[in-house]
Amino acid sequence: MNKRETGSRYEQIAADYLMKCGYDIQVKNFRCRLGEIDLIAQNEGYLCFIEVKYRSSTVRGFPSEAVDKRKIMRIVRTAQYYMLVNDIPQTTPCRFDVVDILDGEITVIKNAFDFI
Repeated sequence: MNKRETGSRYEQIAADYLMKCGYDIQVKNFRCRLGEIDLIAQNEGYLCFIEVKYRSSTVRGFPSEAVDKRKIMRIVRTAQYYMLVNDIPQTTPCRFDVVDILDGEITVIKNAFDFI
């Protein structure tokens, strides 16, 4: 399985898990010239932009550690563009979450960019 297939598989696993946790998934794999957002959903009154990270072990660190400042900036710019092209008011409450999948264990980090 190549990287794209692996990514798609774990993004679907994350989407299924999030739906069970009360997220309303609206968009999968939003792409534009600025970047990509794995999942966009509504949850607890927030528009959530969700990054999914998978690793089979911690040899190279935890999956969420792969979301560095450069990746955060790309996701934020892409989220702003998504809101612009979809006429979503800038006053809409937004949140950036990370779904960390490590060897089958799923962890949702809400407001992840506040902690990374």
